[in-house]
Order: sequence, then C-alpha cells, then structure tokens
Amino acid sequence: MKWVTRKNAHVDRIACPWLIRRFVDREAEFVFVAADQVAAVAAREGAIPFAVESVELGHGGHLGGGHEDKLGLPVHEAPDEP
Repeated sequence: MKWVTRKNAHVDRIACPWLIRRFVDREAEFVFVAADQVAAVAAREGAIPFAVESVELGHGGHLGGGHEDKLGLPVHEAPDEP
C-alpha cells in the first residue's frame, strides 16, 4: 500500500512511517510531496494521505497520539498519577 505526506519531514512525520511499517503495513511505500500536492497524489496513486491537515489521519498532534484505533493498533490508557 502507498502512503503519502508532505515533504521536508519533521520528527513526527519520520516517526509515522516507522510506526506504519512496523505495526500496520510491513510492505508500505511512502511518498513525500509538496503539501499542496498530497491530495492529488493520494487520489492518483491510490495512496493513504497522513500527517497533513484535512485528512482522516491528519496532523492533529501526531500519528501515535490518537490514530491508533483507525490503524487497528491497541489503544492504551495512560495510568493515573498518584
């Protein structure tokens, strides 16, 4: 499966491909494009857009911080502080 996000990756977008390949899609292929091209490339390539505004796996914090359920990963609650 192809995944697409914007180029000039920062730490969160470097971690996202690792998480995806490690836990979701071991055969993942990643495409990094200009931000204004993500939607077009996703549509043309049949890729899943991530870590950009206005997509299901958007940039609302970071991929591991709220998208686990959408990716089929187990969701762990943080323990209460004493």
